[in-house]
Amino acid sequence: MRVIAIDTTLAACSAAVLDTVYGGVVASESLPMTRGHAEALMPLLKRVMQEADLTFTDIDRVAVTTGPGSFTGLRVGIAAARGIALAAGKPIVGLSTLSAYAAPHMAADERFPVVAAIDARHAHVYLQVFSPGGRSFSAARLAPLREAIAAAAQEPSCIVGSAAQSVAAGLSDADAPPAIVDARPAPDIAWVARMGAVVPESRSLPKPLYLRAPDAQPQNAAQLPRR
Repeated sequence: MRVIAIDTTLAACSAAVLDTVYGGVVASESLPMTRGHAEALMPLLKRVMQEADLTFTDIDRVAVTTGPGSFTGLRVGIAAARGIALAAGKPIVGLSTLSAYAAPHMAADERFPVVAAIDARHAHVYLQVFSPGGRSFSAARLAPLREAIAAAAQEPSCIVGSAAQSVAAGLSDADAPPAIVDARPAPDIAWVARMGAVVPESRSLPKPLYLRAPDAQPQNAAQLPRR
């Protein structure tokens, strides 16, 4: 199976092509950025497809991260993925950013739970905890940072995500020490592609996973009167 994977949810604009028959990831690129995903994504996709020596019609599936993350960023990625899937007549799957963070650690070592936490600002995180072996303890949710710290304190855990350092810093000497702290600013796009190759299409729709309302709200005073 050939998969094109896209991630624009956080502090990177990334894409990768995975070929499960011929050698895994055959092309990838990740540009660190917090803004400008819309301008960077299509040129980046063109470069990745040229490196893979493929066209979009050669792809079997499109995979895209759906959040939580930047409201603008995740919409950019989902819109591009939907456009590619529609134009090429290919299926599309959506993957949560939290599961993309957790996947490489669950695959590498099944002894530890994974606490995935993304910075949501104002002392809150987007949080999901996965048991050893990959089953989630609970649904992804917006939570106070202290809840993520409490989850990581119970037993040695892999703490991953953009808020991983904040979670680890909140642990006391009496708490369980972390097994791993992986605070990379965005998921590994290669793992987004690998997940995209195996998730069921029917249960992985490319819908935005916001988990919170946007900070910017329309002002009633700015509304124009109806005529």
